[in-house]
Amino acid sequence: MRRYGWMLVLAAVVLAVDQSSKFWAVSALADGERVTVVPQVIQLRLLLNPGAAFSIGEGVTWVFTLATAAAVIGILYVGRRLRSSAWTVVLGALLGGAGSHLLDRLFRPPGFAHGHVVDFIDYGGLFVGNVADIALTGGCALLMLLSVRGIPLDGTPQVEEPAPS
Repeated sequence: MRRYGWMLVLAAVVLAVDQSSKFWAVSALADGERVTVVPQVIQLRLLLNPGAAFSIGEGVTWVFTLATAAAVIGILYVGRRLRSSAWTVVLGALLGGAGSHLLDRLFRPPGFAHGHVVDFIDYGGLFVGNVADIALTGGCALLMLLSVRGIPLDGTPQVEEPAPS
């Protein structure tokens, strides 16, 4: 239960930082203002995204709302088995990012379950994201690393059975 609590704390931090930064972006960048952070690499500009990554699926926002809700519920359920610090970080980052996107989908305009996700970090014109996207990407990268290394949620090392001779 202790690791589950830490997962929830990390998720709450990610959610709070993401929602705070989105609040700032909506108020500071709403008039089309662009702020250069690193020339040619990172710029801040407001984009309200009805779709998924790269604005895919703009017409089916409600599907993303359901999928995100399912992910949040799944992480909360699976997180009860946590015994690994690394998996605690993975699930906390994923829960915080997904939870923040779910809040956008549920409560931002144009309406309930059809809300647009606030994106504002422009990566050199390749795509525009937010803090939740950073947490989700980092969480997924660590998830893949732990999976490749064979580290399960309960933290016990996997022992390979010797091949029969």
